[in-house]
Amino acid sequence: MDVTVTGRHLTISDEFRDHVVDRITKIEKISDRVIRVDVQVSAYGNKREPDESARVEITLHSKGPAIRAEASASDKMVAFEHALERLRSQLRKVADRKRVHRGMHNPQALREALAAPPTTEKESEEAVPTATVAGMEVTGDGPLVVREKTHSAPPLTLDQALNAMELVGHDFYLFVDASSGRPSVVYRRKAYNYGVIHLDVDEAEVQSA
Repeated sequence: MDVTVTGRHLTISDEFRDHVVDRITKIEKISDRVIRVDVQVSAYGNKREPDESARVEITLHSKGPAIRAEASASDKMVAFEHALERLRSQLRKVADRKRVHRGMHNPQALREALAAPPTTEKESEEAVPTATVAGMEVTGDGPLVVREKTHSAPPLTLDQALNAMELVGHDFYLFVDASSGRPSVVYRRKAYNYGVIHLDVDEAEVQSA
Protein backbone atom coordinates (compact mmCIF):
# COMPACT_ATOMS: atom_id res chain seq x y z
CA MET A 1 0.00 0.00 0.00
CA ASP A 2 1.45 3.35 -1.07
CA VAL A 3 1.09 6.33 1.27
CA THR A 4 1.61 9.83 -0.12
CA VAL A 5 1.84 12.82 2.23
CA THR A 6 1.71 16.31 0.69
CA GLY A 7 1.55 19.78 2.18
CA ARG A 8 -0.14 23.00 1.12
CA HIS A 9 1.36 26.24 2.45
CA LEU A 10 3.67 24.26 4.74
CA THR A 11 6.64 21.88 4.69
CA ILE A 12 6.15 18.26 5.72
CA SER A 13 8.94 17.08 8.03
CA ASP A 14 10.35 13.56 7.81
CA GLU A 15 9.24 12.94 11.40
CA PHE A 16 5.63 13.84 10.63
CA ARG A 17 5.67 11.84 7.39
CA ASP A 18 7.02 8.74 9.17
CA HIS A 19 4.35 9.08 11.88
CA VAL A 20 1.58 9.34 9.28
CA VAL A 21 2.84 6.36 7.30
CA ASP A 22 3.14 4.26 10.45
CA ARG A 23 -0.40 5.09 11.56
CA ILE A 24 -1.94 4.74 8.09
CA THR A 25 -0.45 1.32 7.37
CA LYS A 26 -2.36 -0.06 10.36
CA ILE A 27 -5.63 0.71 8.57
CA GLU A 28 -5.04 -2.43 6.51
CA LYS A 29 -6.34 -4.38 9.50
CA ILE A 30 -9.69 -2.67 8.89
CA SER A 31 -9.71 -2.42 5.12
CA ASP A 32 -7.35 -4.87 3.38
CA ARG A 33 -8.47 -3.71 -0.08
CA VAL A 34 -6.69 -0.35 0.15
CA ILE A 35 -4.27 0.28 -2.73
CA ARG A 36 -3.12 3.86 -2.14
CA VAL A 37 -3.60 6.49 0.54
CA ASP A 38 -3.29 10.24 -0.07
CA VAL A 39 -2.83 12.49 2.96
CA GLN A 40 -3.01 16.22 2.30
CA VAL A 41 -2.05 18.66 5.05
CA SER A 42 -3.04 22.31 4.61
CA ALA A 43 -2.10 25.33 6.71
CA TYR A 44 -4.27 28.44 6.97
CA GLY A 45 -3.08 31.68 8.56
CA ASN A 46 -6.53 32.62 9.85
CA LYS A 47 -6.11 34.38 13.18
CA ARG A 48 -9.88 34.57 13.66
CA GLU A 49 -10.20 30.78 13.76
CA PRO A 50 -6.95 29.44 15.27
CA ASP A 51 -8.59 26.11 16.07
CA GLU A 52 -8.88 25.46 12.32
CA SER A 53 -5.46 26.67 11.21
CA ALA A 54 -4.45 23.15 10.11
CA ARG A 55 -6.56 20.75 8.06
CA VAL A 56 -5.82 17.15 7.14
CA GLU A 57 -7.67 15.19 4.46
CA ILE A 58 -7.15 11.43 4.15
CA THR A 59 -8.31 9.63 1.00
CA LEU A 60 -8.15 5.86 0.65
CA HIS A 61 -8.16 4.50 -2.89
CA SER A 62 -9.26 0.89 -3.07
CA LYS A 63 -10.84 -1.57 -5.47
CA GLY A 64 -14.18 -0.06 -4.51
CA PRO A 65 -15.28 3.56 -3.97
CA ALA A 66 -12.88 6.12 -2.50
CA ILE A 67 -12.97 6.57 1.26
CA ARG A 68 -12.40 10.10 2.58
CA ALA A 69 -12.23 11.83 5.95
CA GLU A 70 -10.95 15.22 7.03
CA ALA A 71 -10.54 17.26 10.19
CA SER A 72 -9.24 20.65 11.31
CA ALA A 73 -7.38 21.69 14.45
CA SER A 74 -4.80 24.17 15.70
CA ASP A 75 -2.01 21.62 15.10
CA LYS A 76 -1.48 19.37 12.10
CA MET A 77 -0.75 16.34 14.27
CA VAL A 78 -4.01 16.75 16.18
CA ALA A 79 -5.91 17.31 12.92
CA PHE A 80 -4.40 14.12 11.48
CA GLU A 81 -5.41 12.03 14.50
CA HIS A 82 -8.96 13.40 14.35
CA ALA A 83 -9.21 12.67 10.62
CA LEU A 84 -7.84 9.17 11.17
CA GLU A 85 -10.42 8.48 13.87
CA ARG A 86 -13.22 9.68 11.59
CA LEU A 87 -11.91 7.39 8.87
CA ARG A 88 -11.96 4.42 11.23
CA SER A 89 -15.49 5.36 12.34
CA GLN A 90 -16.70 5.42 8.73
CA LEU A 91 -15.16 2.04 8.03
CA ARG A 92 -16.75 0.58 11.16
CA LYS A 93 -20.15 1.95 10.12
CA VAL A 94 -19.84 0.20 6.77
CA ALA A 95 -18.89 -3.06 8.49
CA ASP A 96 -21.82 -2.70 10.93
CA ARG A 97 -24.25 -1.95 8.12
CA LYS A 98 -23.11 -5.05 6.26
CA ARG A 99 -23.80 -7.13 9.37
CA VAL A 100 -27.26 -5.58 9.63
CA HIS A 101 -27.85 -6.26 5.95
CA ARG A 102 -26.97 -9.91 6.50
CA GLY A 103 -29.57 -10.34 9.23
CA MET A 104 -27.71 -9.81 12.50
CA HIS A 105 -30.27 -7.13 13.41
CA ASN A 106 -33.77 -6.40 12.26
CA PRO A 107 -33.91 -2.75 11.12
CA GLN A 108 -36.79 -1.14 9.28
CA ALA A 109 -36.81 -2.27 5.67
CA LEU A 110 -35.40 0.16 3.15
CA ARG A 111 -38.51 0.18 1.05
CA GLU A 112 -40.46 1.38 4.11
CA ALA A 113 -38.16 4.39 4.36
CA LEU A 114 -38.34 5.61 0.77
CA ALA A 115 -40.49 8.68 1.40
CA ALA A 116 -38.75 11.93 2.36
CA PRO A 117 -39.68 13.43 5.77
CA PRO A 118 -42.93 15.40 5.37
CA THR A 119 -42.91 19.17 5.50
CA THR A 120 -44.46 20.49 8.70
CA GLU A 121 -47.44 22.83 8.63
CA LYS A 122 -45.36 25.60 10.20
CA GLU A 123 -42.71 25.30 7.50
CA SER A 124 -45.28 25.45 4.71
CA GLU A 125 -46.88 28.57 6.15
CA GLU A 126 -43.64 30.51 6.48
CA ALA A 127 -43.04 32.74 3.47
CA VAL A 128 -39.38 32.88 2.50
CA PRO A 129 -38.31 35.82 0.30
CA THR A 130 -36.50 35.11 -2.96
CA ALA A 131 -34.18 37.21 -5.07
CA THR A 132 -32.31 36.85 -8.34
CA VAL A 133 -28.54 37.08 -8.02
CA ALA A 134 -26.27 36.68 -11.05
CA GLY A 135 -29.08 35.03 -12.97
CA MET A 136 -29.88 32.58 -10.17
CA GLU A 137 -32.90 32.57 -7.89
CA VAL A 138 -31.77 32.62 -4.25
CA THR A 139 -34.13 31.76 -1.38
CA GLY A 140 -33.69 33.73 1.83
CA ASP A 141 -30.94 36.18 2.61
CA GLY A 142 -28.07 33.77 3.18
CA PRO A 143 -24.79 33.90 1.26
CA LEU A 144 -24.75 32.70 -2.32
CA VAL A 145 -22.36 29.80 -2.85
CA VAL A 146 -21.91 28.52 -6.40
CA ARG A 147 -19.83 25.40 -6.82
CA GLU A 148 -20.16 23.01 -9.72
CA LYS A 149 -18.60 19.57 -9.88
CA THR A 150 -18.82 16.79 -12.44
CA HIS A 151 -18.07 13.20 -11.45
CA SER A 152 -18.09 9.94 -13.37
CA ALA A 153 -21.08 7.89 -12.22
CA PRO A 154 -20.97 4.16 -12.85
CA PRO A 155 -24.37 2.57 -12.15
CA LEU A 156 -24.65 1.25 -8.60
CA THR A 157 -27.03 -1.04 -6.78
CA LEU A 158 -28.76 0.35 -3.70
CA ASP A 159 -26.45 -1.63 -1.42
CA GLN A 160 -23.36 -0.30 -3.22
CA ALA A 161 -24.66 3.28 -2.92
CA LEU A 162 -25.21 2.82 0.83
CA ASN A 163 -21.66 1.56 1.23
CA ALA A 164 -20.30 4.50 -0.78
CA MET A 165 -22.25 6.97 1.38
CA GLU A 166 -20.82 5.49 4.56
CA LEU A 167 -17.29 5.44 3.17
CA VAL A 168 -17.26 9.16 2.34
CA GLY A 169 -18.94 10.03 5.65
CA HIS A 170 -21.89 11.91 4.16
CA ASP A 171 -25.58 11.84 5.10
CA PHE A 172 -26.64 11.43 1.47
CA TYR A 173 -25.23 10.02 -1.77
CA LEU A 174 -26.17 10.76 -5.37
CA PHE A 175 -25.95 7.81 -7.77
CA VAL A 176 -27.40 6.21 -10.90
CA ASP A 177 -29.56 3.21 -10.05
CA ALA A 178 -28.21 0.12 -11.82
CA SER A 179 -31.60 -1.58 -12.11
CA SER A 180 -33.57 1.37 -13.53
CA GLY A 181 -30.96 3.83 -14.82
CA ARG A 182 -32.66 6.63 -12.89
CA PRO A 183 -30.79 9.39 -11.02
CA SER A 184 -31.26 8.59 -7.33
CA VAL A 185 -30.27 9.79 -3.87
CA VAL A 186 -29.93 7.64 -0.78
CA TYR A 187 -29.95 9.46 2.55
CA ARG A 188 -29.54 8.63 6.21
CA ARG A 189 -32.54 8.70 8.56
CA LYS A 190 -32.17 7.10 12.00
CA ALA A 191 -29.95 4.24 13.18
CA TYR A 192 -29.75 1.80 10.25
CA ASN A 193 -32.75 3.25 8.41
CA TYR A 194 -32.29 4.95 5.08
CA GLY A 195 -34.42 6.75 2.53
CA VAL A 196 -34.15 6.70 -1.25
CA ILE A 197 -35.35 9.28 -3.75
CA HIS A 198 -35.59 8.33 -7.44
CA LEU A 199 -36.02 10.82 -10.30
CA ASP A 200 -38.02 10.07 -13.43
CA VAL A 201 -36.49 12.15 -16.21
CA ASP A 202 -39.04 13.49 -18.69
CA GLU A 203 -37.11 13.57 -21.98
CA ALA A 204 -39.70 15.84 -23.62
CA GLU A 205 -39.35 18.39 -20.83
CA VAL A 206 -35.55 18.22 -21.04
CA GLN A 207 -35.56 18.86 -24.79
CA SER A 208 -37.96 21.80 -24.47
CA ALA A 209 -36.01 23.44 -21.59
